[in-house]
Amino acid sequence: MAVPLFVITIVWQHWRGLVCAGFVLAAVLAGAARAQPQPATQEPRYFRIGTAATGGSFFEIGGLVAGAVSGPTEGPPCGRGGSCGVPGLVAVAQATPGSIGNLRLIDSGQIESGFAQADLAGWAYKGEKLFAESGPLRRLRAIGGLFPAAAHLVVRADSPIRSLADLKDRTIAIGGADSGSAADAAVLFDAAGFGERDLIRKNLRPGPATAELKAGTIDAIFLVGGYPVPAIRDLAASTPIRLVPIEGEIIDKLKKHFVHYKLADIPAGVYPGVDTLTRSLGFAVLWLVNSEVDSDLVYAITKSLWNPATAKLLSTVDPIGGSIRLDRALEGLSVPLHPGAARFYREAGMPIDSASQSAADPVKREPAKDELAKDGPANGGPVKQKGP
Repeated sequence: MAVPLFVITIVWQHWRGLVCAGFVLAAVLAGAARAQPQPATQEPRYFRIGTAATGGSFFEIGGLVAGAVSGPTEGPPCGRGGSCGVPGLVAVAQATPGSIGNLRLIDSGQIESGFAQADLAGWAYKGEKLFAESGPLRRLRAIGGLFPAAAHLVVRADSPIRSLADLKDRTIAIGGADSGSAADAAVLFDAAGFGERDLIRKNLRPGPATAELKAGTIDAIFLVGGYPVPAIRDLAASTPIRLVPIEGEIIDKLKKHFVHYKLADIPAGVYPGVDTLTRSLGFAVLWLVNSEVDSDLVYAITKSLWNPATAKLLSTVDPIGGSIRLDRALEGLSVPLHPGAARFYREAGMPIDSASQSAADPVKREPAKDELAKDGPANGGPVKQKGP
């Protein structure tokens, strides 16, 4: 049956009114929503972590740490599928010359934080050894100890070099000019009795150094890092290598004069084809930060670093990732803790007072009689702090 035209007209006019009313209501609601104050978008905070050259363990671990402490501003909470990083923080692992460069960059505020060996950090803070001429870097503070590192003296498997003594008149890559490897190589070779002309030292980063050892244009590589060092691991996968031990009297001599040096073991099997344990010189690696970085931010970063979710992420780099543990965080400190980090460790029930004392005066000795009336860092007295 046909529907009369007037009925169609009435129905259309009715629905047209409803649709128009709907459009008007939607426009009103949208306008009202725009009129309401909207929450401000949180600007991301950038936090740089100075590591070392690519190909080294500092850079590899720095990337993982940066990813762990970074966090989005929105999303599910930590423990419920969300990130356990600091909300709104974008941490970036930055390639640098290495420990020496990091210490200077951190103290000057050119980067917020970075990694360095404990021995070098202590010298920098007190203005000793390599830093005697430039003066103490008093804005250095510690977030905590991260992982143990060891000196790697690497040669080709067919090399006649079997000990430190065999390095005489050889060409050795010792890391970049501002690297911790170059600094520790200078200390080690001096303790071994080598003069400047007894060795040919080349400042090469890990990648170029391994390429030259593979090509036979250098005789050995001296490189400090947590094991496995990526560049050495990659080299061993294509070229048979050996690790030359550093042990015996030389270690005892260094430990006597430099309290933060210790004996370290590089386990068998860490590098392809290296099936025996290697004794060597060991160091603690610290994560350092400028003293002026906000205390609440450093507290949040420290808390994120030691979250169990971070430990799971770091464990993907074995064995070095598994050695980054909260119960070792206060070992080997050679500079004072940042107040934000100290707050976290205090809440965790850890002995920060003894750790801070050890960092302030790592060498415990009785002063000589003629020192008692003297003052100043050159005579064992306190360093007068300039700046924060």
